[in-house]
Amino acid sequence: MIKSVNIDYAADKVHEECGVFGIYKKNSELDVVEITHDALYGLQHRGHVSAGITVNDGGEFKTVKELGMVSEVFNPKVLKKLPNGDIAIGHVRYTLNASLDRAANQPLVLRYKEGSIAISSNGSITNFPEIRKELERGGAIFQSNSNAELMAYVIATERCSTDNLEDAVLRAMDNLEGAYSTVICAPTRLIAFRDKFGFRPLCIGKVKDSYVFTSESCVIDSIGGTFVRDVKPGEMVVVDAEGIHSYFQKKRSEQTSLCLFEYVYVARPDSTIDGVSVHTARLRAGELLYSEYPIEADMVCGVPDSGIVAAEGYAKASGIPLGMGFMRNKFIGRYVGTGMDKKKRLMQTKLTALKSNIEGKRVVVIDDSIVRGETSRHIVKLLRDAGAKEVHMLISSPPFIAPCYFGTDITDKEHLVAKKMSVEEIKDTIGADSLGYLSIESLRKTAAEADVSLCDGCFTERYAAEVPTNFFIDKYAKKIKKH
Repeated sequence: MIKSVNIDYAADKVHEECGVFGIYKKNSELDVVEITHDALYGLQHRGHVSAGITVNDGGEFKTVKELGMVSEVFNPKVLKKLPNGDIAIGHVRYTLNASLDRAANQPLVLRYKEGSIAISSNGSITNFPEIRKELERGGAIFQSNSNAELMAYVIATERCSTDNLEDAVLRAMDNLEGAYSTVICAPTRLIAFRDKFGFRPLCIGKVKDSYVFTSESCVIDSIGGTFVRDVKPGEMVVVDAEGIHSYFQKKRSEQTSLCLFEYVYVARPDSTIDGVSVHTARLRAGELLYSEYPIEADMVCGVPDSGIVAAEGYAKASGIPLGMGFMRNKFIGRYVGTGMDKKKRLMQTKLTALKSNIEGKRVVVIDDSIVRGETSRHIVKLLRDAGAKEVHMLISSPPFIAPCYFGTDITDKEHLVAKKMSVEEIKDTIGADSLGYLSIESLRKTAAEADVSLCDGCFTERYAAEVPTNFFIDKYAKKIKKH
């Protein structure tokens, strides 16, 4: 017999904002539309609010984009509307805004004095209010609040006073603060660039003789390509008829700052980011959890999907059998909420607890994080209702105590249960027999071999880059000093 309960699991998790992809076809019979479409499926975990593809066919840009998941936006009839051109970029979007603004869907195509570009971006521009205000004073009219639109305006403005698009992008990079991993489709070339801190991942691959850029290496594997390397922080990479070229912005940062939460939850476990396997990092997290919380139990299980690998690591270190505690129905679709204060698309997921595996057992259950606490309470209840004798919840990351300004939707301290309650109080609230979080020191060890330094600001309130005060409330906020 199976005990089940419907919970809004996705709404109580941390989400990354977007995933990007770009391909430059060179002397091959590749179908760039088909490859980009398949790549977006591989990036779907990074955003499910909208999806889009832009194709450059001899200098003419054709775009299909809409609210919805990749399977909803693109079907064979829609895909046929896109020509098999030479360059294509794609985008999947997650938004931290309640409004489902179609104008913010990407890729965004901008036609300006010097020509046209299409842009797809992932991240968050922290000096967005200041730049936008300056552009508006110059007559710019914005259709959305998207970072991509702002970036496109800055690049177009710089292009009017430079000799080429490459110089315009490099100058824009010096002016744009915050996090961005971006691909640009131009009439004759494909451009990819990453902010000077490297907050969000971006990598280079090859499919036969054609180059691709994407947010995660797992996408390159899924389309039959070969991983080449990561785009470096502050680097712009250009692919054209002559080959591949690398440039760096003038304003480089001495300290890089890749988001540590990529390894905990955001990225797929079959990705390698800046030299570290996501799967290996999560396995280490589970092993380190056991060193910090050696609990006597009959079974270890992980919350699907991002808690499973950490649970495997805990079981390996402890010798406690790893069992299947839950089934997750991945085919529960989205719905659009209605009401005065909500216009957002939610992902509903049904979790079922396997009573035959759980009944009468002392269970260690591992999840990647606790944001508000509602999901953890439901998970504990599921296990209790299925007959668990004891429920010990372990989290493979430290408590969230601060907002993220660089591309994930941790926006308000008031929504973070760890900011309002002690660990003991959270334990009582969710109904567990015990609760433990992985220490920040141990979490850093999980990705210690990364080629870049790591950002753990959401756990420590210490950021590598400047962040604005009241960033999520007052769009014309003043800067505060670096910690």
